[in-house]
Parts: sequence; structure tokens; C-alpha cells
Amino acid sequence: MVSFLRRFWVTFSAYVVGSYASFLNRLVIKGGEHIPRSGGVLLASNHISAFETIFLPWAVLRSHPLQMVWAPAKEELFRKPFQRLIYSSWGAFPVRRGRDVKAGRVLNDLLADQKVMLFPEGTRHRDGRLGPGNRGVGKVIYDTRPVVIPTALIGLNHWKFPSLGARGAIVFGPPIPFDDLFAREDCKETHQLIAERVMDGIAALLRQEGAYVGRAEK
Repeated sequence: MVSFLRRFWVTFSAYVVGSYASFLNRLVIKGGEHIPRSGGVLLASNHISAFETIFLPWAVLRSHPLQMVWAPAKEELFRKPFQRLIYSSWGAFPVRRGRDVKAGRVLNDLLADQKVMLFPEGTRHRDGRLGPGNRGVGKVIYDTRPVVIPTALIGLNHWKFPSLGARGAIVFGPPIPFDDLFAREDCKETHQLIAERVMDGIAALLRQEGAYVGRAEK
């Protein structure tokens, strides 16, 4: 159970970030009504900028204040005590490169009833192209069965800090259905198909917004 004080801190921090993103700049947020208020929710997003890890929680918490938005993050961010304290207080948890069984368990446990943001590509594409989805994300979805919300980040790869009047968007789509894939055998092929459907959902949002620039090479 997360304390009220911590949830207040996370919401307060998100609104500070939001003041910079949406008022001093022009970050537009669409589709927030698609995000369920309760239950396990996976926000599956394209990965184009370092800004997304602080702007995505703002996009969620402006509609769902005093909730947590958890996120796996590379373990290097947690090596310095102050950084570890800040990132952990915001809901980030460390993940080692390669297969990290402990982080996998944390992720699965959170998706039982929490909101988690995840970047299925696993690596950032600053040119805005959409990379292939990681099969491991498909396995997580198959095992935990959360509501999966495709999320499109647009224009953030062109932002610099500090900025004034920069434009960008975060767009949430309706939940992606997986019933047909959940009925299949628990195997690598099924997990890959799930990951591909997630990436197709993100691509559809980018096309809808006129922001699709193609697929990155594998």
C-alpha cells in the first residue's frame, strides 16, 4: 500500500512538470478517457526522448491524481544515493541489462492492480521511427493480462531543455484486445504476436495524428 504522502508527492511533482510541459510549452494530451481508473494498466509507448519518462506520468495523473505510475528504469540511474531516492519516490524501479528475474517479478506484481508505463521497443529512436516490439513484453502481457493502452509520443524528440513554446503531444488510444492471442499456447510465437499487436496499435495512433515516419530497421 502506497502512503498518501508519497502519492501526494508524485502528483505534486507531476503538476510541476506539467506546468513546464503544457503551459510554458505546448504539450497536448489526448485520449485520457481511455485510461481505466483502477485495475492493472500497461501504458505501452514508443520511445523517442528522455522527456517521456517525466511527461507521461503528468499525462496520466492530470486525469487520475493521487495515483502511482510505475516504470522500470536502467539500473545506472540508481547508483547515486540522491538520484536513487528521487527516482524511487516517483515510482521507478531498477532493471539490469539482460534478463532480470527480480525486476520481472516486480513488474508482474504491479500489473495486478497498478498503472505501469513501458517502452516495448526497449531502445530509444530519436528519429521518431518505430522499432520492433520486444518479445518479453508480449510474455509479460500474456502472464498478467492487464488493460493495455497504446500510447503515442509525438515531437518530444525535438525538445531541448530549457524551452519555451515547444510543441508535442501524448495520445492514448483505446485498449488493445488480445482475447484471440490469450487463447493460444504460452510460447515464444504467441508472445511475439502480442508484442507486434502492441506496436501496430502505437503505429495506428501515430498515423491518426499524421506523425508516422516508418519503421526502424531491426
